[in-house]
Amino acid sequence: MKVSIVIPVYNEVNTLPEVLRRARAVPLDKEILVVDDGSTDGTAEWLRGADLPSVRALLHPRNRGKGAALRTGFAQVTGDVVAIQDGDLEYSPEEIPRLVALIAEGKADVVYGSRFSGRHRVFMFTHALGNKLVNLAANVLYNTFLSDLMTGHKVFRATILSEFRHRSDRFGFEAEFTAYVFKRHLRVYEAPTEYAGRTYAEGKKVKWSDGLEALWILLRERFRPVHAGQETLDTLAGADRLNRWLFDQVKDFLGERVLEIGSGVGNLTKFLLSRKLVVASDVDPHHLDRLRHRFVEGESFRVLAVDAGDIDVAALAPLGLDTVMGLNVLEHVRDDERALAHLHDLLPAGGRVVLLVPALTSLYGSLDAALDHHRRYGREELREKLERAGFRVEHLRFFNVPGMLGWWLNGKVLRRRVLPGAQVKLFDLLVPIFRLEERLRLPFGLSLIAVGRKP
Repeated sequence: MKVSIVIPVYNEVNTLPEVLRRARAVPLDKEILVVDDGSTDGTAEWLRGADLPSVRALLHPRNRGKGAALRTGFAQVTGDVVAIQDGDLEYSPEEIPRLVALIAEGKADVVYGSRFSGRHRVFMFTHALGNKLVNLAANVLYNTFLSDLMTGHKVFRATILSEFRHRSDRFGFEAEFTAYVFKRHLRVYEAPTEYAGRTYAEGKKVKWSDGLEALWILLRERFRPVHAGQETLDTLAGADRLNRWLFDQVKDFLGERVLEIGSGVGNLTKFLLSRKLVVASDVDPHHLDRLRHRFVEGESFRVLAVDAGDIDVAALAPLGLDTVMGLNVLEHVRDDERALAHLHDLLPAGGRVVLLVPALTSLYGSLDAALDHHRRYGREELREKLERAGFRVEHLRFFNVPGMLGWWLNGKVLRRRVLPGAQVKLFDLLVPIFRLEERLRLPFGLSLIAVGRKP
């Protein structure tokens, strides 16, 4: 793993040379990016004149704050892992490899270096109290147990930066990052880190107002959608009756060697585990990590990165798959006919593709847009696309009539981007009643279930 060490600095000409000496000596494949945030003590001039071939210096013309400096550094990283290191020697660069190891071992997506569980200089009670209050707020709002949100030692997978965008220019970054991490349900570890806290006379910059900003950001972000798809998956993760109802509609069409495309976080994967081979797949690296953390890989279960829109038939063919299951996946693929043709090529004669897709184009609304749905399907449209790909349609019917009202109300009338969790819980509670629709086979519904067999 290559590690990008990002060092934001402001008026640290006295300590920065030693920080860089020690950071350069860290035994990692690494790059070091120093972002000078408009220093006035000669730090920028020292960086311009220093002979540091392994260090990239990025300079702000004026002081904007730690968050702004990190934003500049993050835009330039090329490593697999990002490590934040302050330039004032409160934190020791030698601690970074121990934090990175938790990611390299596949245990964590994010690691916080906790000052309170490691060796530390006895520092100001007011700062310790402020940290406790901020941590308490985070733990209550996000139902977690973090001891040091404001730590300056944070290490995380660089892929997180593909989505995470912080707005705060100052120390509010810490709260924004933490809110994102827990709303995305990333795997978080804490590890002790040594801390030599400074007084204000020695150059400490965080203020009491930064603590108030952190509290406000934690509250604001708790109720702001971060990722509509992720929040929808997490909401549905608790809808056990709904997930079982959905799976019951397709289970009789599944073989013994199943590729599940678009597994998400495994809400339906758990029902497949008794088969001879299950390949859970997704294109989102966060989902893949969560699948590996949730399920144990072995001879009968694997997790693979598979793009439903561009399936590598040659790579998957040796697995001898007899079924491809894609529930709420095809609508995300821009060229769905090309995807179906690839699935046809992948499957052996007699193999099946089992699909569930959103139905009725008239229901397309804000929820579909937020979830990156390219379309909703008509019954005959789906049949024709399956047949053009070479499949013989064995089963095609509408599903989930009761869900139409909620989708229309939230997506067309209220223009919401995420399904309210309370509504999903109520719906899940009523599933035993909704199952009565199976006896009626009405010519409409929120979704379409289709099964195609390769002749």
